[in-house]
Amino acid sequence: MSELRHPSSITAARSIEVHPSAVVDSRAELDQGVIIGPGAVVGPQVKIGANTWIGPHVVLDGRLTIGAGNRVFPGACLGLEPQDLKYRGATTEVVIGDGNTIRECVTINRATDEGEQTRIGDKNLLMAYCHLGHNCHLGDGIVMSNAIQVAGHVVIEDRAVIGGCLGIHQFVHIGSLAMVGGMTRVDRDVPPYCLVEGHPGRVRGLNRVGLRRSGFDLGEKSAELRQLQEVWNLLYRSDHVIAKGLQIARQQTLMPASEHLCAFVEASIEKGRRGPMPAVSLHR
Repeated sequence: MSELRHPSSITAARSIEVHPSAVVDSRAELDQGVIIGPGAVVGPQVKIGANTWIGPHVVLDGRLTIGAGNRVFPGACLGLEPQDLKYRGATTEVVIGDGNTIRECVTINRATDEGEQTRIGDKNLLMAYCHLGHNCHLGDGIVMSNAIQVAGHVVIEDRAVIGGCLGIHQFVHIGSLAMVGGMTRVDRDVPPYCLVEGHPGRVRGLNRVGLRRSGFDLGEKSAELRQLQEVWNLLYRSDHVIAKGLQIARQQTLMPASEHLCAFVEASIEKGRRGPMPAVSLHR
């Protein structure tokens, strides 16, 4: 019996290693340094990037592309068809970037309609029993705690942190550096840089811990933080309706963080909005 390599050793791997009990279709594409653990199943349309570790009893099927340096833990099922009654066998796919950690029993489904994708970026952590439904788009550096159930067409921007044991309603958009408390009912958009918790979820304040960890200047003399707090107060703590708060906020020149917050909220409340907003990424 072949040795089961620990995922921490994959960076040193040179050749492809497939456990004898794994079932890997001959048409699957495995790059240098891929390790496939015992009992894993890899379908014919799967592509796996260099130095990715696939743990025991993982199922990879459908049109699925996994980048380099990922770790997929036991029992995860990636690339299977969507749990959507509208699905009629269209050619859809899952695309996963580099350096992600996908823990035990995570499920990530393909998109629904022809040519569409479910997409995950780079360096995300999806803890055990998370589910990503069809057509979800995740950015980079996201942390999702255990047992998060994400419905279809959800967008999560870079470096959001989401607490465990909660559900996210379809078409919800979660902004960058947002933090969602555990067991929150997420049935509406979560603005960037904000703390949200409750049942249903409500905006409680700025995510100052997340901002500090991202390198945002939180000093008393930080003009950008001061403006961001002022704009947040206009939107969520003043007597103005949000549309009026946005109008007042835009009477000044907005720095990047405040501009991102305002653009996100404007898209979120846009009349007649159906489906997900286009992602607005802020790279600091």
